[in-house]
Amino acid sequence: MTTVLPESIHHRLRDEKEIQIMIQELNEVVDHGGQRILDTVFKCIQNYTDEHYDSCLQLADYVIDISWEMLNTGDWKEVPVIWRKIYTCGAIYKAAANYCLGLFEQSILTADYGLLMGAPILGDNILEDIVSAASIHLPSCKRMNDDALATDGSSRIANDNEVFSYYVFNDVVCFIKQNHLNNRKRRKHTSVDPQRQIAQLECPSLDYFRKYHFCKKEPIIITNAIDHWPALADRKWSPQHLKEIAGHRTVPIEIGTRYTDESWTQKLMTISKFIDEFITLEQDQGAGYLAQHQLFDQIPELRADICIPDYCCILDDNNEDADGTVLTNAWFGPQGTISPLHHDPYHNLFAQVDVEFPNFEMYPKFADTEYVECILKPGQLLYIPPHCWHYVRSLDVSFSVSFWW
Repeated sequence: MTTVLPESIHHRLRDEKEIQIMIQELNEVVDHGGQRILDTVFKCIQNYTDEHYDSCLQLADYVIDISWEMLNTGDWKEVPVIWRKIYTCGAIYKAAANYCLGLFEQSILTADYGLLMGAPILGDNILEDIVSAASIHLPSCKRMNDDALATDGSSRIANDNEVFSYYVFNDVVCFIKQNHLNNRKRRKHTSVDPQRQIAQLECPSLDYFRKYHFCKKEPIIITNAIDHWPALADRKWSPQHLKEIAGHRTVPIEIGTRYTDESWTQKLMTISKFIDEFITLEQDQGAGYLAQHQLFDQIPELRADICIPDYCCILDDNNEDADGTVLTNAWFGPQGTISPLHHDPYHNLFAQVDVEFPNFEMYPKFADTEYVECILKPGQLLYIPPHCWHYVRSLDVSFSVSFWW
């Protein structure tokens, strides 16, 4: 017995005109020795069109396996984009075939891998549409088992009733320097030096924010500006809520306390598995962190619970590249998660420095460095200007959102 995808999706996957456009777009792979893989893609599509879903699934697996090897050979940035498009094509038809065979968990898993590893073809949202269709057939908080994860190569890469310490910031996840730099002993940080405390403003006007903070590049904590968010109001987020809404979705997780450690690595796992192993600590697996991930693009159901702050509409007149684009990232981790000292935005070369255990013999002037600090509370926004060095430590389980513009 087969289950047919919604007609709007099913039609697009079989439409001759769209298929022809896609094959033409993928034809570039021939220049990279991929004639055989292109032929396989065409056979895969034809089997789906003829409703031979088992054969389609086998061919899609072959396409994914070959493109996966290409994506994991050498530096990711040097891999031709065409291989990511080939991977996406395989993921689309594998996810669709799995859906038609009633394998809804596998369909969602495959679609997530396509969203994470691939590049857009057939429009940006077809994999999201397949996930939405398949999710209807799953009970809430459905967990993926380890065997299912292994089939797509994942080895390469609090209290449930308690609401998160929910931090939302403009331009960065958090801004906390945990210790006075002149004090060489680590201190457990539960308060800040009043003389170094970042100032707070209650929902300042756009004009005031632009004049006194944006243009002067002056950090500020903004309060009462996002209280209307569903994530903070009528649909307050908690670990259990995230598991119910998106527990079956696969995301990239950083393993390790900080990304500068030699033991640091990354894995792909479902949100439910991540929460159980690293947030609610049903299993002790060390430190895990969902960091700088465009979660709200991947999972639109969560995007509806937040809003881009109005302050993001202010543009820098001195930046010719500013076009109003706002990059929204999610950061979700347990107590003690660290983002080492760094500054944003991109295109930079910088040295990491351990703020909690600085080497004063190697960097003697670091002890006299001036700094400001804060503890950001749920529902507050922290503005951090470009190129402002900052260090982060989570004092509790926290979910954070950054808006870069």
